Amino acid sequence: MFQVQHQSIRPLTTAHLAQTMTLLSLTADELKQEIDSELSSNPALEMVEERRCPTCHRLLTEPGKCPICSLPTNIESEEPVVFLSPREEFIPQKDYIDTEIDDEPFAPATEDLPTYVLRQIAPDLKPEQRGLAAFLLTHLDEDGLLTTSLMDVARYTHFMISEVEKVQKIIQLADPIGVGSCTTTDALLVQLQVLAETGEVPEIAEILVREGMGELSHHQYSDLAHKYNVPLRKINEAAKFIAENLNPFPARSHWGDTRQPVVEQTQVYHQPDILISYLNDDPNRPLVVEIIMPISGTLQVNPLFKQAVRQASDDTKPDLKQDLEKASLFVKCLQQRNHTMERLLIRVVGMQRDYIIKGEKFIKPVTRAQISRELEVHESTISRAVANKAVQLPNKRIVPLSSFFDRSLNVRSELKEIIEKESKPYSDSDLVEILGQRGYEVARRTVAKYRAIEGILPAHLRKVTTKAT
Repeated sequence: MFQVQHQSIRPLTTAHLAQTMTLLSLTADELKQEIDSELSSNPALEMVEERRCPTCHRLLTEPGKCPICSLPTNIESEEPVVFLSPREEFIPQKDYIDTEIDDEPFAPATEDLPTYVLRQIAPDLKPEQRGLAAFLLTHLDEDGLLTTSLMDVARYTHFMISEVEKVQKIIQLADPIGVGSCTTTDALLVQLQVLAETGEVPEIAEILVREGMGELSHHQYSDLAHKYNVPLRKINEAAKFIAENLNPFPARSHWGDTRQPVVEQTQVYHQPDILISYLNDDPNRPLVVEIIMPISGTLQVNPLFKQAVRQASDDTKPDLKQDLEKASLFVKCLQQRNHTMERLLIRVVGMQRDYIIKGEKFIKPVTRAQISRELEVHESTISRAVANKAVQLPNKRIVPLSSFFDRSLNVRSELKEIIEKESKPYSDSDLVEILGQRGYEVARRTVAKYRAIEGILPAHLRKVTTKAT
């Protein structure tokens, strides 16, 4: 009896989760297309053409945001006001056709992982090392690990094994840290080395990575404490540090399943998915956050269709019932999608208030994993909610929502400011010292990496440019 119940519920739950995750990853424009597609293919779904607030469901008689949901409960609070908003100026019009542009599937060019890494390390390579570096980088798998041994590389390229190891070391210190390692253990050890340069690393962490990953993965902390004769507390601390800071597959955390780099590609956003503004144009008041809902009507299951299902014959009832279930599921998943977006933005906008108001230098370090723990959802849920979404800030600048999670944005902003104001080109070592004076402890290779990300030339090339000017 219980087995039958389990089998009948699980497919519905799986379908609900899968469709919610799909809707969550869509932009406002893509969501509009998905809703239109469902409306055209499912007779059980209907759009009631009346303008209601998607949050409180009040009938709206004037254009713009809901006058009730856009007001804070406490005007002195810094907690943002977050709500769904049917803003007509951001809803694509069905009757608009641009006849001047060919209907071609344009897409922005994306930079693959080998190119992304090579661009960072190029200034550190000797001319004779560049071909070797390119060869190594073309033998990375989707996890960012080498698919060939260093000895085979040496034989094929006719380089000494010591030279191959030198170039590999340069690659491993690029972003993402540990890329180009032969094994997951090597990748973790490189990450530990880099973290130790700018912060504290538990003493036992390196030994655990080298010898105890099997026990760690099975949470056999007591066995490890006994094996290495250290307090259980230290094993727990090291295990937490490893889980929160290291990734055995470097390319996954920074590149993702679709091989997109951690730094967003240059994009042109035609319309935002989220609007952030000041209440009464006062930066001291709560921020008002509108999640664009790309429909102005009410999406619902057609009540007449429900009645038709009850009156249908035995032959047609199964098909009609299936349409009805699909329509009901779609409406529920859309509501779940919107609820997740609201919860996410309440937390993230609240945390990044200074970044939104004052600029990039004031961004706080926050990760998707951290937010997922606070909201008690899976990290992939946060990743889908953030992906491809654009936010319009109060200064009318449009940025990707993912920039709210860019932990290096403040340092890169400070770095750009220093270089813009330099009277003579600073070396990377000089920049490390200046950043340290401003409260940013970073390694020299990190400065070089951030320069590459921002497209800033090394000091000797900036000097050449200055002279030419």
